[in-house]
Amino acid sequence: MDKKNHQDWYLPEETKKVLRKRFKDLDESVHLAVFTKKGENDEFNQITELFVKELSSISEKITGTFHTIGDETAKKYKVTRSPTVMIQPEKYHIWYTGAPFGEEGRSFIDAIMMVSQNDSRLSQASRNRLAELKEKRHVMVFVTLSCPYCPGQVINGFKAAIERPDLISAECIDASEQMELSQRFNVGAVPHTVINEQSISKGLEPEEKFIEEVLTLKEIELEETYDNQSASQEVEVDLIVIGAGPAGLTAGIYGARSGLETVVIEKGNIGGQVAITPVVENWPGFKSIPGQELMEMITAQTKEYVPIFENEPIHEIKVGKHIEAITSKRILRGKALILATGTTHRKLEVNGEESLYGRGVSYCATCDGYLYKNKQVIVVGGGNTALTDALYLHNIGAKVTLVHRRDEFRAENHLQESVKREKIKVLWNSEVEKIKGSDHVERVVLINNTTNEFRTIDADAVFVSIGETPMNELAVQIGLKLDESGYVKVDRFGRTNIPRLYAAGDITGGVRQIVTAVGEGATAATSAFEDISHPYWQPVQETS
Repeated sequence: MDKKNHQDWYLPEETKKVLRKRFKDLDESVHLAVFTKKGENDEFNQITELFVKELSSISEKITGTFHTIGDETAKKYKVTRSPTVMIQPEKYHIWYTGAPFGEEGRSFIDAIMMVSQNDSRLSQASRNRLAELKEKRHVMVFVTLSCPYCPGQVINGFKAAIERPDLISAECIDASEQMELSQRFNVGAVPHTVINEQSISKGLEPEEKFIEEVLTLKEIELEETYDNQSASQEVEVDLIVIGAGPAGLTAGIYGARSGLETVVIEKGNIGGQVAITPVVENWPGFKSIPGQELMEMITAQTKEYVPIFENEPIHEIKVGKHIEAITSKRILRGKALILATGTTHRKLEVNGEESLYGRGVSYCATCDGYLYKNKQVIVVGGGNTALTDALYLHNIGAKVTLVHRRDEFRAENHLQESVKREKIKVLWNSEVEKIKGSDHVERVVLINNTTNEFRTIDADAVFVSIGETPMNELAVQIGLKLDESGYVKVDRFGRTNIPRLYAAGDITGGVRQIVTAVGEGATAATSAFEDISHPYWQPVQETS
């Protein structure tokens, strides 16, 4: 934002309208304490102060106070970085080091609501585990303001701090704004979680996994936290939809509109791969729209019809008289189930990729790009995603080299033209052989697949964009038929080989576009409705 426009900064009227409605549920008053220092991040300081003043004008239950780093209040709370925003500092130890904007605006508003209601929103199992904590914990979650996965991990930390204010403090840190801290903890991908000065995990985690790590101070495997007897809630519905990307959300809408009691459940963040797409240019009705914005629109509409359980992995599916989907929190029991689990990033499978993940190796340019402004980065791939990522990184100031194994791109022509226009360097007929570095990515070894010659180039980061692999673990578990690439086989109605089980979206392969995913989600939900009403797998009884 231009500095001369800071004094004119304000929230859009539509956003104010949404917040007014949300803030009607505030219980206790909430104190937001803002700390700034002139000459340190002035641009963010001013906007942060204006943002808090706007929130105060929207609800009389929100009050803002403004302090200078070094004054008595700052010394009392040991605040040294600008800007810092503390939420209810008299009662809780929750704060933002950096401006609570972008994607973190969501976690900021959620935190205000939880503090006002004195409710951590943790499951009973998590509350019981935290009750066992005997020692102090300080949680630091490093984020970037463009990362859609980060708010979920920040909220994990804030939930814990609200549940145990006597022992837990939690801090959200803008990694790109606070580079000194980021370098200290070797942050190369976000969200990056540090507990008691120890780097614990990278990525968004389910609540139960995070809580265990708070207690144990070590990264654990999700399976270690799962007890199939722990699900405390049973939910009876007609239709269960697993996955909250475009296909799953659309299936939720169509299921509910057909009269089926429907629920959507998502193991991570709502939005799927689209949420981390910088720009979508092939969605009808929009010449160009950020992926996250598009998914927020679809999500808002879906929530008018069905509940969405977020950050809740399905551990097991049982197919019997009813279909059960079991998480650590609840047992969902329905008459039909739609699998819309999508895909995940395909890996290079080369030396250094795993060991340097989160330390320069990334699969999300939107999440991690700002950490590499003015640095040398490599984008591997030649499709739409790779070129979109390369352009995004170039536009935020990274020095980009595209590495592609062929002598021409597979991406749409307009993306290829944009890469040429921006004069982004391309290394053709090249493949990554090895990624090198001690604590972070330093060099990449490439092989030319036409001459078999090796070359080593310096790099601070490697962004991998070479396609996707289906997230088919649940499909395999319940015996759905897959094709040779691991995608679920369906007919044109979304039916699988097992009656009452359907699949839609990228998990079924094919074109794998947003527009086809929503169509398949609608088709699968419509098929589920028709089949529940008239089960095609049951023999028709003749009437005499």
